[in-house]
Formats: sequence, structure tokens, C-alpha cells
Amino acid sequence: MGGVSGQVGGVSGQVGGPAVEPARDPGLQPERTRLAWRRTTLSATVVAVLAVKQAVHDGVTGVGLLGAALGALVWVGFLVVAHGRLRELDRARPLALSPRRAWLAVGCGVALAGFGVAVVW
Repeated sequence: MGGVSGQVGGVSGQVGGPAVEPARDPGLQPERTRLAWRRTTLSATVVAVLAVKQAVHDGVTGVGLLGAALGALVWVGFLVVAHGRLRELDRARPLALSPRRAWLAVGCGVALAGFGVAVVW
């Protein structure tokens, strides 16, 4: 007497047997997410470059160098998060963005915006 055949969740297989996971068809969602991360990285790069340019525009000062160095450090932090996410999206089944990395990305974005505003004033 074998297992009972049937449909479970739209997947044909044995009832009570191991669950058979259907092949994933992600469509274009991973590509859109990848492009969004690239656009955000490009925006962060532009903000960091403009902040450094503005910081040294009126002459190199200690405060300007500190602001430029902090801006560059935050930019590198964001690049690390973005690169890790892009690599994760290359997998067949990417894991969700961890809360720690999400907060780090948000913190880097807010810090870059803050440095941009501080340098302009």
C-alpha cells in the first residue's frame, strides 16, 4: 500500500511526503531591485563627491578635511552594504535584507544627506 497521490498546494506529489517546492520564476523583480541599488549607490557617490568638492572649495581647512573624510567613510560603508546586497541578489533565492544592514544603509543615507547640508552651510 503506497502513499496517497494528490495535489498539495498546487504541486502534484505524495500527500504527507516531502514538500516539493515549485521552481521559482522571479520575473524582473530581482533586476529592478538590482537597478534600484545601483541608482542609490550612484546618488550616494554624487553626494559624497559634491560634499568633498564643496568642503575644499574655499581652501583646505581642518573642519573641511574632517567633513570630507567622514563623508568618504560613510560612502564606503554604504558601498559595502550595497555590494553585499547585489551579490545576494545574484543567488537563485536571495535572502531578505537583514535589519542590521537595512539600518546601516538608512544611517549612511541620512549621514550623507547631513554632511551635504552641513557642507553647504
